[in-house]
Amino acid sequence: MLSETIISKGYQTVVPARIRKTHKITPGDILEWAENEKGILVQVRKKRTLKDIIGIVKTEGDAVESKKSIQRGLK
Repeated sequence: MLSETIISKGYQTVVPARIRKTHKITPGDILEWAENEKGILVQVRKKRTLKDIIGIVKTEGDAVESKKSIQRGLK
């Protein structure tokens, strides 16, 4: 289904409610704009919460010793 919006004088636009609800777009999410041969592609990048980030970096052993090793160029 086609949705359209108008660009304001300040170059702002509104994401249509149907699209916001379908793709769970919330305040703080980022719209990434990419040009391609067919025109413009818009993708949503969800904001990350602390809950999303916890566990991404895994450390082994003592954090202080790890930092010292990195500073010495051993890791």
